Amino acid sequence: MDIKKVLTIAGSDCSGGAGIQADLKTIAAHKLYGMSAITSLTAQNTTGVYGISDVTPEFLEKQLDCIFNDIVPDAVKIGMVSNKELIEVIARKLRQYHAKNIVLDPVMVSTSGSNLLQEEAVKALVENLMPIADMITPNIPEAEVLSGNSIHQKKEVLEAVKIIFDKLEDVYQHLEDTFILSKKRAILLKGGHHCDTADDMLYYNGKHIWFRGEKIKNPNTHGTGCTLSSAIACNLAMGYTMEQAVGAAKQYVSGAIRAGLNIGTGKGPLNHMYNVNVVREHG
Repeated sequence: MDIKKVLTIAGSDCSGGAGIQADLKTIAAHKLYGMSAITSLTAQNTTGVYGISDVTPEFLEKQLDCIFNDIVPDAVKIGMVSNKELIEVIARKLRQYHAKNIVLDPVMVSTSGSNLLQEEAVKALVENLMPIADMITPNIPEAEVLSGNSIHQKKEVLEAVKIIFDKLEDVYQHLEDTFILSKKRAILLKGGHHCDTADDMLYYNGKHIWFRGEKIKNPNTHGTGCTLSSAIACNLAMGYTMEQAVGAAKQYVSGAIRAGLNIGTGKGPLNHMYNVNVVREHG
């Protein structure tokens, strides 16, 4: 049986709603084979993040070597990486193995508002990880950090994306090699933080495309960003175009939110398996 393989490089969420756990559920829901390299252990639940313990750079490197030397992924999703040393390991290893279809979710702030990325790591993220990504998926607060601009209106979304893209172009000029030049350089700015809509904008090949989204009345959105970026990676692994990958991923996430799972006392997780039919045999 031929099956596409997706690797997630991210932190672990012990409550199961975000991070590695959300990624693997998403990959399974897309009927693909999921693998993980853990960057951090977190003590968190639906009410917030209460502790972060990073793995060592050496151990993360060992995880990545084990994966790429045995089961080569068709796509890679990168989530929470909280320090510059881990960022540098990921960038070096993905370049070494010429990883395909890299989707970077520049996780800086959790859904509950907790800071997940050390300030010194932001520069390393821009200079090391962003240039090797085929797609970057910042939300509005993250795009504000990366662009230095405030985003309150739709026109400011495009302005911020162009600033981020131009910053990356400056980095590309100093890192030109065949691997960097092979990257697709797409940016998806997620608009879920808007009060009235959940419209996202894809900037790719000098064009921008809006993906309209309904603001679903459900406060349980823990892990939404992790889930969307993982779904995009799954779709790219299956050969979708950038536009198709985003459209299908957005539809999947909307369905997972609309399913109305209600777990925990805070902002609960999505129902990642809402569209999976499970046959149970008795007897």
